[in-house]
Amino acid sequence: QVQLVESGGGLVQAGGSLRLSCAASGRTFSTYVMGWFRQAPGKEREFVAIISGSGSMRLYADSVKGRFTISRDNAKNTVHLQMNSLKPEDTAVYYCAIGRRWKMNPGDYDYWGQGTQVTVSS
Repeated sequence: QVQLVESGGGLVQAGGSLRLSCAASGRTFSTYVMGWFRQAPGKEREFVAIISGSGSMRLYADSVKGRFTISRDNAKNTVHLQMNSLKPEDTAVYYCAIGRRWKMNPGDYDYWGQGTQVTVSS
């Protein structure tokens, strides 16, 4: 019943921008942590950014700090990731996730989207 549907991935040149979106359904998640994680081929899934239920708290991985911005709209049950100044090392499958706690470990999250590919060319 709970579904997370992502959009906005694609191919972009280094230095460019993309905006990822994730729409949740089946439940209201205004009190849950929402976040983004990514996984490159041959590597572990890693933390990118999370945002608190109210949107007042945001946390970013050091590798994306200053370039990415996470936001949410509880009226629409959505979470977004604005990605600027993209680098080839940002290339990965990006996943949105929802969980109960303020954590950076992927294993702490309860619901996941299907993933969307982001490819940054040099």
